Amino acid sequence: MTLILASQSASRSAMLKAAGVLHQAVPAHLDERAIEAELSSSMPETIALALAQAKAEAVSRQRPGDLVLGSDSLVVVGGRRFDKPASRDEAAAHLRLFSGKHMSLHSAAALARGGRCLWKQVDTATLAFRDLSDRFIAGYLDHEWPAVAGCVGVFRIEGLGIQLFEEIRGDHFTVLGMPLFLVLRALRELKAISA
Repeated sequence: MTLILASQSASRSAMLKAAGVLHQAVPAHLDERAIEAELSSSMPETIALALAQAKAEAVSRQRPGDLVLGSDSLVVVGGRRFDKPASRDEAAAHLRLFSGKHMSLHSAAALARGGRCLWKQVDTATLAFRDLSDRFIAGYLDHEWPAVAGCVGVFRIEGLGIQLFEEIRGDHFTVLGMPLFLVLRALRELKAISA
């Protein structure tokens, strides 16, 4: 049995690789914004779980004999959900809005086989942004753009993004975009990796 990661996320793939979990990456081609719109009145955790499950189920229908891992992250600041920035200007606007505030980062994962979800879970981390000057934001984006274009929250915590924050509460892997400890436990329970 092959584990399939239903994602093009380099950080999620790197997490699995570092943990010794062999896998293949197969992107799920979904209209994520449509799923979010359908669930717009739901809690952020519910939306993150639905997206992770939809990715896992979609790819598992294409690869029915394989176990498929879907994952998604969703951020909320001041009661508002934020998606990946569409442009550098939008990234700067997001960072100005995040300055001095707390972000809730919800990272969800789901495992599916044959189009059926077998397991799903979400974990939340809280990140406290320091006050960010326009000068810092410009310099940060000079260094990090376009690498952070694909990052909800406009940061890579494993790089210069750590300088955006005063404090982080929660699991490091959740902040990176996948609740890895929960995933590993589920993979052991499903006998996909050694116990």
